[in-house]
Amino acid sequence: MELIRGTHNLRPRHRGCVATIGNFDGVHLGHRAVLDQLHARADALGLPAVVITFEPYPQEYFARSQPPARLTRLREKLVALEAAGVQRVLVLAFNARLAAMRAGDFVQHLLVDGLGVRFLVVGDDFRFGHGREGDYALLERCGAAAGFEVAHTATHLIDGVRVSSTRIRERLAAGELAEAARLLGRPYAVHGRVAHGQQLGRTIGFPTANVHLRRRATPLGGVYAVVLRSTGLPPLAGVANLGRRPTVGGTREQLEVHCFDFDGDLYRRRVQVEFRERLRPEQRFPSLDELKLQIARDAEAARAHFRARPAD
Repeated sequence: MELIRGTHNLRPRHRGCVATIGNFDGVHLGHRAVLDQLHARADALGLPAVVITFEPYPQEYFARSQPPARLTRLREKLVALEAAGVQRVLVLAFNARLAAMRAGDFVQHLLVDGLGVRFLVVGDDFRFGHGREGDYALLERCGAAAGFEVAHTATHLIDGVRVSSTRIRERLAAGELAEAARLLGRPYAVHGRVAHGQQLGRTIGFPTANVHLRRRATPLGGVYAVVLRSTGLPPLAGVANLGRRPTVGGTREQLEVHCFDFDGDLYRRRVQVEFRERLRPEQRFPSLDELKLQIARDAEAARAHFRARPAD
């Protein structure tokens, strides 16, 4: 998959494609329905399938002090899009200039002049341009004038429930991991590199892999039964805390994973941590001894989960 960062990196060979536009946060089953239509049109026309997305997301740009929680950071999203067969991804920096751009100018500069789009697929609720003035009707008018076709995908429902990133964030925040996985099409997971921590877990008998989240807000928090995956290793069942570690005076969100029956070195490895069951919310304990006792109870609860539903 080819990654293009910004319209200044577009080249003549990038002209002529079938494209779609959106945040694609989570690359969930609703997004997969859009991508399926994208691929069908691209195959029919013999053109590359292109996803146009934004960094940061528009919602993050306009709500800088309290941005919505991300399901996936950019690296995770790119991995998921590549797995879904996307050939090119154009990442646009969402900044003051793009926020102020009129919808018609966006279509002309990006879709017509930049990419030479032949067919555009969008979600049924897609809006764009300054003040969200652009909609499907505008795209149809622009397409008729510029020579590209437009189609939209119907709302993707599962058992009557609309699949959306917002819905998945809500389910994760409520601890409903099975429902979130059903909407995503896979267990919710985060990716990151294991870094050195304070080594506190090792001193109380529960060594942890410390995974940097590299996002301003996460959609879940607390203590979980998890599966850690990394290239060259079997799936590792474990227990994890995602939060600020109030008992030891933590100030930023961090993911700490204790893997059962594993004594190898995970430092600097890229890992994927799947969240299987929420065990409890994060809490402050009066002492490290009480924290240690609770971690032991959490570990046993996670082991019980995996006795019933083994890691695979």
